Amino acid sequence: MEKKPIKIVTIGGGSSYTPELMEGFIKRYEELPIKEMWLVDIEEGKEKMEIVGAMAQRMWDASPYEVKIHLTLDRREALLGADFVTTQFRVGLLDARIKDERIPFSHGMLGQETNGAGGMFKAFRTIPVILNIVEDMKELCPDAWLINFTNPSGIITEAVIKHGGWKKCIGLCNVPVIALTKEAEMFGVTERDLVHQFAGLNHFHWHKVTDVHGNNLTDKIIDKMYVEDTGTPANIFDVKFLIDQLKEMQLIPSEYHRYYYMQDEMLKHGLEEFNGIGTRAQQVKVTEAELFELYKDPKLNNKPEQLTKRGGTHYSDAACECINSIYNDKRTHMVVSTQNNGAITDLPYDCIVEISSIITGKGAMPLNWGKFNSAERGWVQCMKAMEECVIKSAITGDYGLALQAFLLNPLVKSGACAKGLLDELLVSHKKYLPQFSDKIAELEADGVVSKDSVVMDLMVNGH
Repeated sequence: MEKKPIKIVTIGGGSSYTPELMEGFIKRYEELPIKEMWLVDIEEGKEKMEIVGAMAQRMWDASPYEVKIHLTLDRREALLGADFVTTQFRVGLLDARIKDERIPFSHGMLGQETNGAGGMFKAFRTIPVILNIVEDMKELCPDAWLINFTNPSGIITEAVIKHGGWKKCIGLCNVPVIALTKEAEMFGVTERDLVHQFAGLNHFHWHKVTDVHGNNLTDKIIDKMYVEDTGTPANIFDVKFLIDQLKEMQLIPSEYHRYYYMQDEMLKHGLEEFNGIGTRAQQVKVTEAELFELYKDPKLNNKPEQLTKRGGTHYSDAACECINSIYNDKRTHMVVSTQNNGAITDLPYDCIVEISSIITGKGAMPLNWGKFNSAERGWVQCMKAMEECVIKSAITGDYGLALQAFLLNPLVKSGACAKGLLDELLVSHKKYLPQFSDKIAELEADGVVSKDSVVMDLMVNGH
């Protein structure tokens, strides 16, 4: 039986990650017969989209397959009749991420892309945009699947499903893929020889491992974590967890748990970079500039090795295999953000969790986890409450809810410190926060300014 050709749209098509996405689709073309591939971006990203779009076309031209890359700034043109829509955009571009990192550090708090104050502000900027995309999809491609890679992935996925009413959505992250790959390598076996169970939230999950005979390997992996490379992503400082804690949990925490379990060490390292070579976002901006110079090479028709420095290794394996499994009803085991549906007893039935799931033609079927022990239950319930406040505040512009989210987040200091940081970030990002416009005007009238933004503007302009 001949397979139906498919149309795939990537919003944020000018991303430096796009070549990795193309690589994944090319590798799977025999299973995924792509009819149309559209890259969409905004005016500020037009030049990058044209550079990466030309490279993407060279990659397809070097393959045995005839696929045309379409480039557009008109999202609605691209979405018409789409089968799958992938999202990998950043509202405010990398300059907004630099502010998300530098401003918290200037207040003596952690600045990070998806955690703490910076992660919450990325959500504030992104949620209204993703919900507008959903409204376009309801009109132009009502049967399409939305595969979200835009961070903070779990929060964005919850906004889409619970508040946008778009049930055909799955959130993805490369972090579990790294764990699956590295832990198989530890034992000299394939991923199919191990049984992984993940549960929690995006960038805040835990997992345990057995072999196919049911023998527990979690404790052995914990031991190996202190003597072997476990594949910590390029964007996370590799400070070691406290082994006594992990031995008690008998769970392997997400790499991002360092920001919570090892907060002092991570903050110290972050502040050293803030005062020295620059935050991770500033480093990434240099890497991205180098990548796009490479992408301009008319002879380059494959993903360059330098892309692994960008921190998104295995992106294509997550995004492309998820689409492949839905399209072909492959029933692949993947770790995704999807509706809980009772899989984690300690969290609301309809909330979004990151969990081991079977990916079918009808989407993700989460595998039952059950209950967490006391410590993990306390952490995950607090973090879910914070996420819920962030989403509602992003939609309504409720300043009080934004403050509640800041006070709930373990990486933000309490009281006047939280309020001062919230206010400065609101003023700094006002261009991308129309829902907070009245409050921002009030803050500016009271003399609130973004001090670090002024410093960065001077640095950018060479003064």
